[in-house]
Amino acid sequence: MIEEVREILGQALQLGDRSLSFDADTRLLGELPELDSMAVVTVITTLEENYGFEVEDDDISAETFMTLGSLTEFVEQKTSE
Repeated sequence: MIEEVREILGQALQLGDRSLSFDADTRLLGELPELDSMAVVTVITTLEENYGFEVEDDDISAETFMTLGSLTEFVEQKTSE
């Protein structure tokens, strides 16, 4: 699933080939200038559309977007609910 989340993140942030090198430990929040508050909303919306879950405001924290791994874990949790 991490490959799918990486692809969605790369597309939503228009990172091109940069996202291909991302792994579970790649830091996102504070490291990617493209990941501002509007981009977070875009990523969440895209994940909701792709995986068919709904994200409530209180579901999201800074830890969710710390690394690609933490974002993937969040998606895995939401899809298993």
